[in-house]
Amino acid sequence: MAMNRRHGNQSIVVGRNKQRNVVEESIVGVVVIVHDFEKSGPGKSASIQIYSGTELDPSTGNGKTSKTVKLKEWRSKKKSDGSRISNYKVKLKVEKGFGNPAAFVITNEHKHKFYLKSAFLQIPKLHPKIIHFDCNSWVYPFNVANTPRVFFSNTSYIPSQTPRPLVELRKEELIKLRGDGKRENKEWERIYEYDYYDELSRSELGESSSSHPYPRRGRTVQHPNSDVPPDERMRQSKVKGIVSSSVEAALQFLIPTLKAQHYTTNHFNSFVELGRFFWAQKPKNMAQLDQWTTLKLQKFIPQILFPQILSQKDDFIYPHPHLLKENERAWMDDDEFARQMLAGTNPVRITCLHKFPPESKAKVVSTIKASDIEHNLDGLPLQQAIEDRRIFMLDHHDYLMPFLNRINSSNVFAYASRTLLFLRTDSTLKPLAIELSLPYSEAEGGEISWVYLPAPEGLEAALWQLAKAHVAANDSVYHQLVSHWLHTHAVVEPFIIATRRQLSVMHPVYKLLNPHFKDTMHINSLFRSFLLKPDGIFEKILFSGQFSMELSSELYKEWRFNEHGLPADLLKRNMAIRDPDPGNLTGVQLIFPDYPYAEDGLEIWTAIKTWVKSFCSIFYRDDDSVHSDEELQAWWSEIRNVGHGHKFNESGWYELTTLSDLVEALTTLIWTATGLHAAVNSGQYAYASYPLNRPTLCHKFIPSEGTAEYAEFLSDPDKYYLEMLPGKFETALTAALTEVLSHHAKDELYLGRMSSHSWTDNARVRHSFSVFSIELKNIEKRIAERNKDPNRKNRSGPAKIPYELLFPDTSNVNPKGGITGKGIPNSISM
Repeated sequence: MAMNRRHGNQSIVVGRNKQRNVVEESIVGVVVIVHDFEKSGPGKSASIQIYSGTELDPSTGNGKTSKTVKLKEWRSKKKSDGSRISNYKVKLKVEKGFGNPAAFVITNEHKHKFYLKSAFLQIPKLHPKIIHFDCNSWVYPFNVANTPRVFFSNTSYIPSQTPRPLVELRKEELIKLRGDGKRENKEWERIYEYDYYDELSRSELGESSSSHPYPRRGRTVQHPNSDVPPDERMRQSKVKGIVSSSVEAALQFLIPTLKAQHYTTNHFNSFVELGRFFWAQKPKNMAQLDQWTTLKLQKFIPQILFPQILSQKDDFIYPHPHLLKENERAWMDDDEFARQMLAGTNPVRITCLHKFPPESKAKVVSTIKASDIEHNLDGLPLQQAIEDRRIFMLDHHDYLMPFLNRINSSNVFAYASRTLLFLRTDSTLKPLAIELSLPYSEAEGGEISWVYLPAPEGLEAALWQLAKAHVAANDSVYHQLVSHWLHTHAVVEPFIIATRRQLSVMHPVYKLLNPHFKDTMHINSLFRSFLLKPDGIFEKILFSGQFSMELSSELYKEWRFNEHGLPADLLKRNMAIRDPDPGNLTGVQLIFPDYPYAEDGLEIWTAIKTWVKSFCSIFYRDDDSVHSDEELQAWWSEIRNVGHGHKFNESGWYELTTLSDLVEALTTLIWTATGLHAAVNSGQYAYASYPLNRPTLCHKFIPSEGTAEYAEFLSDPDKYYLEMLPGKFETALTAALTEVLSHHAKDELYLGRMSSHSWTDNARVRHSFSVFSIELKNIEKRIAERNKDPNRKNRSGPAKIPYELLFPDTSNVNPKGGITGKGIPNSISM
């Protein structure tokens, strides 16, 4: 007896073909499934049916279908993460003239979900013609999900070129992913809907009526370990890797600090004590932690990690932060302080000054005088130095001023800052002056400022070090909240949601972007749960405290997508000029060559853009084909009007009606998810774990002459400095966090590599991608050569850290993970 199951608006017929006069032939294939080792695989409890992509069934309006067959296990092996990967053979009967398979439906009658990794089908008469399916999706039991799953082959089509037998299947699958927004989604539902970040702020954040705009995020689903749709969840081995590095970081830094805090002062008493902190061993008897330490630890460690911390038995020592390996006093060096603005973990804020003195948006003029810096310009007149583009500024002034009265009402002490620098003839930067400002009269918008100048020794040198620490704290907060979180993680998530909702998996742009979205929604969910939430880690280690997300929202107001690409960003910051040479795909030229982030980044940008342009030209003949692509236009409209809805009526968006617009938009998006994120994330442990180099907050202002604090400073400048810096607990939390964030996963997939050799059936696309991969390997060689060049002093500097944050590492086929300080992961996966 035949049995009907509904799939969208058509019936999938499972049963015996009763047309005796039909001539049949066979199509064979293999289905690859991953499942928990402790649980049985689906075996004959799973069945598939294939659809023709070339021959139409007039009774359904879809492609002709095969008979349904059960999976037959062929071979199986255990993976290193404890799961089991099983290959299942299938042999499907189809009518003669069935054509080429282009989709299949799989039904899971098993009691457990399984992960469908891939499949391929072989047509005997077209041997060696193989149809590949990269599935990478969870398939839940039918009695839970109430629907079978459809998967399409690796052949991509823009909507207008979709084969007629697949048109309705394509539309129906997209509709199911959008949901109705009227109920809470279940664990097994692949539904993508938008939500706000309102739970992360002490004021309304991102809601349509809010004065605090923010990108939208994905709506949560019901799941014990992850609140994102099933296909956005990280593989179990990666989750275990993150758990393992988090546990080790807690053991190395947090627990010894918490135990010691019970008996000692919170601040470090000497530079020696601070240095020892990074060699600390974990406690020997984890299960015997005292109650006070246990309760404290539970406030900062996700509950899922706690049993593993208690059961940890191995001793280990974390690698010393790279900043201290070669020159442990490099943090004091003015040249290193300046170099990190070009090649550190936040090289995206420095600007070239085109007018002196600087002034705020409110037209408040800086108190730095020409006489403060003229003597330090290597003989150049100030105006000449400005015209020659040799005066630079690290600006953390305007956006902080409105927040400082509220921030400083708690137990932190923060200024707004401007730092001026001079470009020497060898392309290194020399700090000239630091201006620190506080609101003087909030009602009148006034401010009071102090200017500090470099000095080689004495009290002036000690005060200069205090000023540099406050600048570094400003830069640390901007880096974590804006450069890293907002400008990569947060702004990309709406693009992911819109891609899932509006672009079919058959769409070429979906195929292009999908590798760069892997795990990002899950990582963002983890960030929300322990970093960003009220009373979370960011509120404890950043001087912005409870105003952190509000501050991030304020800076989102300045964000423009068409300024987010690297060339546009460099132009905006006056770090590059336009290059009229049409052969230069970046369209810009750096104003000085030894800017490692920009120099390496522009090469990566050019490689990405060349690849994207080649890819898009395969599927789009001209501008009209871009403009008439209804899925693409719906995708772009949803990003602008919903995902980034607060900015729908702002300039800053490409129209996306031309092929060149599409190439620029996609290049910007891929750059953000790969190169930009690598540049601001992977170096965090090397640079930001050490509080002397990058404090995240300060516990004292710089003392004014004639005050009790100044007398305290005079009596022991080192003691005052150490008490101003983050305390032991804040340092421990920061070190643990930066270790986890800088940690690359085992088998990390880097830019220029794909998880499957058969990720597309298009030979021209595969060729273009191989050209892209080869170019990235060539870039690796050029970066290595630049790092060896003694004339490029910003490539390593006094700290002797070679700039490798944008070293693609494409040639590393089987990366071991860990803190490598190089490699561009394919997506924002940490």
